[in-house]
Amino acid sequence: MKRLYVIKGAGNAVANQKSNLARTSRLLSTSAPRTALKLTPQRALPLTRTTTSTIRASKHPSRNASSASSSTELQKTPLYDLHVANGGKMVPFGGFHMPVQYSSLSVSASHHFTRSHASLFDVSHMVQHRFSGPGATAFLEKVTPAGLSELEVHRSGLSTLLLPFTGGIVDDTIVTRLGPELFYVVTNAGCREKDLAYFKEQLADFAKDGGEKVEWEVLDGWGLIALQGPLSAEVLTEILVDREATQLHEMYFGQSKFIQVNLLDGTTSSPLLISRGGYTGEDGFEISIPASETTAVTNSLLQTATPEKLQLAGLGARDSLRLEAGMCLYGHDLDENTTPVEAALSWVIGKSRRATGGFHGDSVILSQLKPKSKGGAGVERRRIGLIVEGAPAREGAEIVNADGEKIGVVTSGCPSPTLGKNIAMGYIKDGFHKAGTDVEVVVRGKRRKAQVSKMPFVPSKYWKGMAPS
Repeated sequence: MKRLYVIKGAGNAVANQKSNLARTSRLLSTSAPRTALKLTPQRALPLTRTTTSTIRASKHPSRNASSASSSTELQKTPLYDLHVANGGKMVPFGGFHMPVQYSSLSVSASHHFTRSHASLFDVSHMVQHRFSGPGATAFLEKVTPAGLSELEVHRSGLSTLLLPFTGGIVDDTIVTRLGPELFYVVTNAGCREKDLAYFKEQLADFAKDGGEKVEWEVLDGWGLIALQGPLSAEVLTEILVDREATQLHEMYFGQSKFIQVNLLDGTTSSPLLISRGGYTGEDGFEISIPASETTAVTNSLLQTATPEKLQLAGLGARDSLRLEAGMCLYGHDLDENTTPVEAALSWVIGKSRRATGGFHGDSVILSQLKPKSKGGAGVERRRIGLIVEGAPAREGAEIVNADGEKIGVVTSGCPSPTLGKNIAMGYIKDGFHKAGTDVEVVVRGKRRKAQVSKMPFVPSKYWKGMAPS
């Protein structure tokens, strides 16, 4: 029988274990650990490994997009001091002190600046993982519906972690293949404790079922920044060590690569993983950075670009931007009682997985793909977009039909700075989900006219070729 080894970083929120020590990295292996993986073209990464259950203190404070976390003590990202120095208004979010906005721009102005120029968001509260070993693909294909066997190296995609049997969404995640059996996975800060417990349990079950070795690392203390907006590529190019070799114009949405950047002190960064994409609907990059370099890389971007091209942005603008882009916020628009089909995320189910299944909740999810009218199980409700007249509809507002009967609920809503209209996202009874359907939303006790709308509300501008599309 294969043995199970665990590295527990202090503060490990798995199985109700707690510690006040900072974390370094965490590894769970379904077999004896091996030596550090060599990731070309980057040099070895500072990750601690051991074959016994240990707790170690980190030299750096632990950091960790959903909006809630069960942690009582707020943590700080590597950029906390930079936020405060730049007038960041700090609020609790996902267990961290996070900037909701900055003194230089209102939330609305920051939103517009992102759409017209470029903004830099600190998303270091998100949890960065690496899964490796001969069983990595099989394991991730068990817990997600993604077609990872066909995913090319340095390609990524949105997916969902699923509950066994029901297919409910444990969390939404981005999965990037870095090698034949090496994956970089990002999950939400607010789900940290739940996700760590989930991965631990699922890896143990995978090993018991005879799965091959899988190593799991949590990159605690690392920074993650999102450079978003139409000037993002121009801004990033300015600090690249080797612009000719990097060729950002040939790096498309959903692709990744390792780069090095020039820092303000004349040195260069270590190789950094950049992924083209983001949470705003704009062109952009997410950059994973060791904690010791996060502030230096961020300052290099900000000071080289200057405020005319690049500004810091906070949670307020990030939320309105993602809603205009039709993107979900876990804990609001997604939860464990919702399947990918109900959430209008059927496209995350890989083509091969639709034929073979083999993921958690496959019998439920695959049966939902075929509507009742064609003999399938279908779904009772669907995630939809709404344009609401009058006052904006917020989370929890009821969606009703012409007779005043409840047919759904709003899960996210705000005034759209780009459109000048009130937009919302929610779930509605099947049959009322088609774009153009007139409904009403109860806002502050009054029924407001609303219409089901396609999403995204604002066309996405992801880089997919010679022109954004």
